[in-house]
This record gives sequence, C-alpha cells and structure tokens, in this order.
Amino acid sequence: MTVTPQAAHPSTRPAPAFRGRIGRDARSGHYAVPRRYRLHLSPADPDGLRIAVVHSLLGLDRACPVTFLPAVPDCPDGGHSQLRPLYDASAHHYTGPALAPVLSDDWSGRIVSTHGPDIARDLARHFGGGRPSLYPCGTESEIEAVQRMCAQGIEEAAQRAGAAGADASERAAALDTLLGTLGVLEQGLSARPHLIGTQITAADVELWVTLVQLDTVHRHHLDADTVRRVAGHPALWEYARRLAAHPAFGGHLDLDGVNRRHHARCQGLEAAGSAVQILDWATHTTPVTGTEAQVARS
Repeated sequence: MTVTPQAAHPSTRPAPAFRGRIGRDARSGHYAVPRRYRLHLSPADPDGLRIAVVHSLLGLDRACPVTFLPAVPDCPDGGHSQLRPLYDASAHHYTGPALAPVLSDDWSGRIVSTHGPDIARDLARHFGGGRPSLYPCGTESEIEAVQRMCAQGIEEAAQRAGAAGADASERAAALDTLLGTLGVLEQGLSARPHLIGTQITAADVELWVTLVQLDTVHRHHLDADTVRRVAGHPALWEYARRLAAHPAFGGHLDLDGVNRRHHARCQGLEAAGSAVQILDWATHTTPVTGTEAQVARS
C-alpha cells in the first residue's frame, strides 16, 4: 500500500512532559546501553499498547525491562502514584499528573521521555539490531502518513461522529471522513497482508491499536447502523484479527482494562452501537509467554 503524506495536524495526544531521546553515543546524552532503561506502561492506554507491541516485536525483555501499571490510574488528577517519585526526581516542583508511558533511566533514577512515538522509534532504532526492522529505510514518510491517517481519519473522526453535543451535520461529516479513511485502508489491505511492504512495520502497529480503540471504545458512542457500516470492510477487520493472533499484538490486549479505563474517563452517552461488536478480540488473542516475546516476522 502506498500512503501519501498529508499536511501536519495538531495531535490529539497530550503534550509530553519530558521528551529526551536515546542517541547513538555518549555525546547524544542518553545512549543505548542494555538494561540501562526501563519502560513503565499501561497496555490499556493506546500509547502504552503501541510501545508494548513494539517492545515484544523486537524481543527487548532483557535489554529494556517493563514495569506494567494498572489500567486505571489511582490519582485524582489521572496520574499514577507509582510514577510520582520519577516525576519528582526529574523536574523540580513538578505539579502535573504522573502519566504513562514513561521511559526512565535506571542509572540516574530520572525520566528520559513520556512521548510515546519517540519512545517506540528509539527502541526500534537503537535496540533493534538484528531484529525485524519496524522502520525500514525509505518508509519514514509513509509511516508518519499512516499515523496521521489513524489520528485524524479514524480516532478524531470517530470521536466527532459519536459526540453527544455535535449537531447532525457535524456528525455526518465526521462519519464520511471515518468511512472514507477505512475505505482507503480496505483497498490497500485487499491486495497485500501489511500496510507497507511485505512485513510488519510501525505502520501496522499504529493501525492495529487504532482499530482496537475503534471497536472497544469509540463503538460505544455510535449508533448500530454506523457500527455495521464501519464493520463492512472485511479485509481491514481480517487484518486486525490476524494481527490479534500474533503474540506480540494480542498478548498485550487487556480487554477488561480497556473497558475499565474507558468507563473511568468517558463522559459521553452510550449508543446502540455498543451491542454490535465488530471483532471478538478475546477469541483471537494469544498471550505472550517466555521466549514467545521474541517474535519472528509474520
């Protein structure tokens, strides 16, 4: 599938509190050393799920250990109390919520980054040697275009299409955007098993997590007819089912956690689409166990 880059658009993700990068050597500030860094993730959160999938695809259990966090943060401000010491050590008088995901430096006890896309890229680029390339040479612009397509054409469009306060014309326009985006993806996936090239890339991770959110979160705010129209893309949902059966993907899918996180944060109205599940995710997921974390290319 060839993806045409779109114009930049403001991200729907919260602004990161920390955005350090892992570099190639000591002059880069944070250089790649096995077991120096640790991830703090909640797979019920989309950014956490993306990073967890990338981490498993690359087989980084030993090189970069993971601390898994509860699906629902335990602080009134939406943060995790378990992360508060890291935030306090990393920024003097930090007053914001202690959010995940976090990449921390065990040598200093401080945070390197809370920016999910940067964390995933740095893991792949600096710890992925000899493993499947999730960012193949020459595909960066296509991967970024898929990320924007998922954020704008699916995530934002689904939110607007199911917004209780929006008028009918706004919801209709958002639905057109959503179905148009799914149609483009359906056409591409009808001809090949992956979005870009012949193997799994970061674009597939991005789209799969977005489809999980569409079926487990956004579906609850759409009417039944809309959900059936969304489901009417057989190649797209077969692709989602196939990746869910891959241990690096389905092994991190915490359906109960996603549901609890959604209901803890959601302020919208539930619609008839809640009853029209597109994919039985629990049937197709495979847990990650032991050496299965080091997953071969699909």
